[in-house]
Amino acid sequence: MKPHGKAYEVYGGNEDVLLILATAAFVQKTFVEHFMLTFLLRPVGILCLSSGLLVMAQFGGDLSPRMNQAYLTPFHIKNRNVGLKVEGSSFTLDGSPFLIIAGTIHYFRVPREYWRDRLLKLKACGFNTLTTHIPWNLHEPRKGWFYFTANLDFMAFISIASEVGLWVILCPGLYIGSDLDLGGLPSWLLQDPKMKLRTTYKGFTKAMNHYFDELIPKIVPLQYGKGGPIIAVQVENEYGSYHRDKRYMSYIKKALVTRGINVMLMTADDGKELKRGHLKHGYGALLTENGEYTSEYLVFQEFFTSSFGVPMPQRPDLIPKAIYKSLRTPYYIALWDVIPYLKEVFLNENYLGVLDHFTNQLTIPTKMDYKDIPTLRILVENQGRLSYGKDINKERKGLIGDIYLNNSPLRRFKIYSLDMKTKFLKRDLPNIWKPVSFKPRGPAFFLGILRMGNYPKDTFIKMEGWTKGVIFINGRNLGRYWNIGPQEALYLPGPWLHPGSNEIIVFEEFRPGQEIRFTNISHLGMVFWRVNLQHLRSSFWIFLAELEIKKAEFTIFQEPELFLIAFA
Repeated sequence: MKPHGKAYEVYGGNEDVLLILATAAFVQKTFVEHFMLTFLLRPVGILCLSSGLLVMAQFGGDLSPRMNQAYLTPFHIKNRNVGLKVEGSSFTLDGSPFLIIAGTIHYFRVPREYWRDRLLKLKACGFNTLTTHIPWNLHEPRKGWFYFTANLDFMAFISIASEVGLWVILCPGLYIGSDLDLGGLPSWLLQDPKMKLRTTYKGFTKAMNHYFDELIPKIVPLQYGKGGPIIAVQVENEYGSYHRDKRYMSYIKKALVTRGINVMLMTADDGKELKRGHLKHGYGALLTENGEYTSEYLVFQEFFTSSFGVPMPQRPDLIPKAIYKSLRTPYYIALWDVIPYLKEVFLNENYLGVLDHFTNQLTIPTKMDYKDIPTLRILVENQGRLSYGKDINKERKGLIGDIYLNNSPLRRFKIYSLDMKTKFLKRDLPNIWKPVSFKPRGPAFFLGILRMGNYPKDTFIKMEGWTKGVIFINGRNLGRYWNIGPQEALYLPGPWLHPGSNEIIVFEEFRPGQEIRFTNISHLGMVFWRVNLQHLRSSFWIFLAELEIKKAEFTIFQEPELFLIAFA
């Protein structure tokens, strides 16, 4: 990875004004917890201050970069006349010169109970503006099903930002990148075989308008002119690197304006010239995923203090962590035992092997003991969609290509979805947990109980000895683990635990471990592994397919883009 700069285009007045602004870009240094709807692995994400946007506008005349802007806060400006404007090569806020110093926090990646803590730390470092993105795929995970509550209540998050004295630059998408599955676009858009994402294609704009009809009215009252902290709104995100439709950006701008967005509009793209001006090691998160200060945070705080000549607020205390006693998972349910309660029955459970990027064919032996006509079943795992690039239109998942049996394509599949969401674990299933009297093989669910006192604390889970799967804490999807790394510990926020018994369910695909361990230290692995595994940072679904086959020796193989586990 290399540092990158961005050119920011500001739309305002009678003409569009292009400003090239200096930036300090920081790539996140942690995998983050996941709790919501679409994610089923721990994507690398922007948590806390993972991206610092330092906008150093050159002031003219007698103005100095050490100017005191303490009065230019949401507290002090009561009579709102004009908002953020461009005056020559400088910004002004309500007519006063204004230096924007913005850092990114994604509300959907921080437990709601910690929003204020992270925002206070942003403010204490010297930032005066919050940048946050709105992920379409989380707010409308299914077509027509909208969610704006709990950890997706961005209105409450923005209100807290205002309370702690931060302005807001809002990035409502539609595409936001951010290492999200499909860049934050909902995958159900690809159910349309002709879909052209991020264009004025009718199928896309129809879905977009429906979403904006729900979203934008929630943003409008939070704008500067209405007493809110939002001083600018981004139009799409880095469209210059995509650019499939010349009419698209104008279409999105109109969609925002006609719905009541009247603050400054801007967009962002990579700037080749800015790239050449960066130095090695410009990357680094300012806070860890559990809210601890990094060396970069301290450097930035010192720089801002010396530059502005005013003392910064006191840094909030660190949130305490705990190491809990390791626990075993004494109960399990085989995946095949759960299937009948999903109204589909599958037979035969002999493991054959894995088809992936390294192995593209498997042999079905003739010596296996078949009582009747055997059933070939394939467990298909979606390891995530691209979050950037022009190939996102091709990111359909499931059995999207032919599976061959002795060189003949198999096409009479029945496909069923086993989506690893919270609602799956909250189904009205009978108590069919079985004692672990031996070491069962996956795919299976394993149950353990974590007991604690009155004040649960943050911790990290280590899955040493386990192979690959997903962890649920009290019904919440914590994230995915995999023994190939790079991440070796998953962050478990204290607010997700409660006094007494806490239910931990692990879905293990292959071989389970002996116990679940806890630590107070994050183990993130090697950076280069994180780069090589970017395609894994997305949601995770499971499909089950069944097909009758005859007794014989067969070879099955796949087209290279799928990841399959075959059972017979």
